[in-house]
This record gives sequence, C-alpha cells and structure tokens, in this order.
Amino acid sequence: MAEASAAFNPFRIIPCLQVERGGRLVKTTRFRKPAYVGDLINGLRIFNEKEVDEIAVVDIAATREGRGPDFTMIEEMASECFMPLAYGGGVTSVAQIERIVQLGVEKVIMNTAALEDGAALVRAAAACVGGQSVVVSIDVKKRWLGGYAVCTRSATRTLPADLLQTVDAVAEAGAGEILLHAVDRDGTLQGYDHELIRRVASRTGLPVIAAGGASGPMDLATAVRASGASAVAAGALFVYRGPHRAVLLNYPRVQDIQACVANLQNP
Repeated sequence: MAEASAAFNPFRIIPCLQVERGGRLVKTTRFRKPAYVGDLINGLRIFNEKEVDEIAVVDIAATREGRGPDFTMIEEMASECFMPLAYGGGVTSVAQIERIVQLGVEKVIMNTAALEDGAALVRAAAACVGGQSVVVSIDVKKRWLGGYAVCTRSATRTLPADLLQTVDAVAEAGAGEILLHAVDRDGTLQGYDHELIRRVASRTGLPVIAAGGASGPMDLATAVRASGASAVAAGALFVYRGPHRAVLLNYPRVQDIQACVANLQNP
C-alpha cells in the first residue's frame, strides 16, 4: 500500500506531463527542446501506483501542428487514470471540450484559443460544462525591462494584454482555475517565481495552480503557504532524479511535504 494512503498532502500536488503526437512523453526546458522521457500510458500507470492527488497532461505539439485533441489518446488516458485528470492541447471549440469531458476527463486546460479571443471560448465552455471543468493556462515570461508578458502558442507569441487584465478577464468569463506557468523557469528546477505567484494570487479569487521551476518539497510548500497558490504543478521534478537528470518518475512523500509546511509555520 502506498504511503499516501495513511496520510494526505496538505495541498494538491499535480504532475504535469507533456506529450507529443503518438503519446510520446517529453519534457521541455523553457518550453523548448522537448526531450523524450518515455511512454505516456506507462507513466500514468506509475503515477496511479503513487496515488497522486491529480494529474495534468498537455499535448504541446497540437497547436503548433495545427491539429485538434487526439481523442483516441484521451480516451485511453481516461480509462487508465485512477486520479482526477486534466487535459490540454489543441482545444479550440466547445464541441471538443464537451467531448473531452464525456470521455471521462474532469478538467480541460486551454491557452491559445482561450486567450487570443478575449476569453470568449472560456465563457462558452463554462456555460456548457461548468466552470469547475475549465482551466486556463496563463503562460508568462519576464519582460527585459521589468514586468510580465502573457504568451500563447507554446510561448512563441506575446499578447498585448496586461497580465492582471488577463487574469481579470479569465475570472469574469467563468474559468474555474488558473494554471500559472512561468515560462522562464520551465524545466529548470531552479524554483518557482514566487513574486509572479503572489502577484496573480492576490489579484483573483480563482484557485491558482503554480507551475514552472519547482525545485523540491520546500519550494512546493512555499508556493502555497507563503506565496498564495492554491495548488502546485511540476514536470521535471517528477520526471527526473539526480544531478544528471536520470529519467525516474517520482512523487514526494506526504511526510516530507508535511514537514516542510511545519517548518514554514514554525521557522
């Protein structure tokens, strides 16, 4: 029996897996140079055994390749997952969102189509499947002269909209959660951008899932207890192990997370 069965994490900790066509499990660094790390379905089975809180899978190639969601892959994922599942990648219509939910996916993650149309798709999706099933991924880069820029299309396009205006628009449109991804930290294992997390979390009443750069259990705890995130997501932290980045799917022990929270509360 997994250790998590005897205790529970004090907040949601979400492996965020990246895939390409054919269910190739990959990991990027700063949204570039995807490195192959295994088979998606095998990865889901491993995380099942580790009894993770929930899991997110994003097809990072779908928008770039001009294709929609791979419904065959999504159906297979949903049949394998014993934990709540979120899917993103190539989502451009309410019909696609409705079908994804019907296949057994609890949440649909949107980025490009949600943000480039002024959140109209978010509003329509929330009306169709409910806001609790709608997650908007806000991908953010630091600007050279300070501040943050909102990105789409795997961080290759910068939008003119201000970050906090984007957060407001997403919330007003009825999204259930924000997946806040620091592009500059993605895959680096250098720690979350806690200033970014605080800025967004203090702006909105929506749950904010912090992503990009998680460095270890204390970083996860700090993102929630000190920076205001509602949950944390990570990729490299749960895919690699050791200084040479050996591929080994892993998940933090509940006891380690609880100890980190206790240390933050009693410095």
